[in-house]
Amino acid sequence: MSEKLICKNLGINEKGHLTLAGVDTVSMAEKYGTPLYLLDENLIRERCRLYISSMKKHFGENSAPLYASKALSFAYIYKIMLEEGMGIDVVSSGELYTAMKAGFPASKAYFHGNNKTDTDIWFAMDNGISFFVVDNEEELSVIDTAAKERGIKQKILLRITPGIDPHTFKAVVTGNVDSKFGAAVETSQAFDITKLALTKENLILEGFHCHIGSQIFEKEPFCDAADIMLKFLSDVKIQLGFETKVLNLGGGIGVRYTPEQPEIDYDAYLGEISTHIRHLCDKHNIKLPQVLMEPGRSIVADSGLTLYTAGSVKHITGYKSYVSVDGGMTDNPRYALYQSPYTVIVANKADMPETLKCTIAGRCCESGDLIQEDVAIQDVKRGNIIAVLTTGAYNYSMASNYNRLPKPPIVMLRDGVDKTAVERETYNDVMKNDIL
Repeated sequence: MSEKLICKNLGINEKGHLTLAGVDTVSMAEKYGTPLYLLDENLIRERCRLYISSMKKHFGENSAPLYASKALSFAYIYKIMLEEGMGIDVVSSGELYTAMKAGFPASKAYFHGNNKTDTDIWFAMDNGISFFVVDNEEELSVIDTAAKERGIKQKILLRITPGIDPHTFKAVVTGNVDSKFGAAVETSQAFDITKLALTKENLILEGFHCHIGSQIFEKEPFCDAADIMLKFLSDVKIQLGFETKVLNLGGGIGVRYTPEQPEIDYDAYLGEISTHIRHLCDKHNIKLPQVLMEPGRSIVADSGLTLYTAGSVKHITGYKSYVSVDGGMTDNPRYALYQSPYTVIVANKADMPETLKCTIAGRCCESGDLIQEDVAIQDVKRGNIIAVLTTGAYNYSMASNYNRLPKPPIVMLRDGVDKTAVERETYNDVMKNDIL
């Protein structure tokens, strides 16, 4: 059983119950009901501090991590980011609005996205956004015009696709040439948009951004991307006379979802990437730019788990067994989308042997509504509490009301104290915008 405790904040108490951050998960299910998102606030803060200190150590004092809001966006998370000294990136006006309502200033936010609407651009600019990460030439012109209308000079980065395959899920690969994101180096469109950006009177080009994908455990894809990006920075300097001040390497560092996946030493990981980048700067005779990165998943994923109550247990003779839970693709669509691996534990029997091989099925009226297939868990009965680990990222943020199911609450655990950060939706919440 110990091999399934894949993060240091997990344990088993004297009752044989699974604990998160030292708190009995079964007692949390009894107190708040299920489905339930639990988050270890101490671990989130620890990761923020680790990224800040490691980046300063390896890339210089002006380097900075930006929390990738898309991983998990709700008001309290931005309060944590503000208190811990993190920047943020946002990909919608909704994320930016949520951050500002929590007191996070737009002046510390970077606005991403491949299709920022005019309304997005105006909203962000009127609230003093720090940077736009510009995706394409049309967007470049719209931002330039909006800045002119407001009498300001808007800082921007350009999103570049280096053409790297990080050997991860195709659905979450974003750095290839054939991508909806950014301008490709290989096709010369990256150089063309850079040349155009330098002609815009109301924009200040500070540098470039790239993002090659998600769940990357090896450092080599980041180093390969750096090879291409630093060569591009050199070419831009030589041919256009522009010296890059900012290089944003994006996010995508992997997180452990199952015992088979490696545990990453993030400080050592960043150190190796830094050594490679510094070598490239020397090779190309360019100054080390301000380096930014965008950790999201690796900040919040393993801080969280989701608790469900088991319903029907169905054994199909000669085939397989199904254990149904009171949640599913509405609170965790990642298996349906990507066949994402997860570790599953019967929380109230965490110290018992795993004698049942089964598929964990959600309650939605879809045959593809599964949480995990063919996993070994403890013998489970109706009413038992099932924990799915490492659900802090891309679960709540991708949740829906399909089948008119209310979204679960988020409960934060800090120093042994539990606190609701997002309340459980009610049926009235689900239909509050309906008009009869």
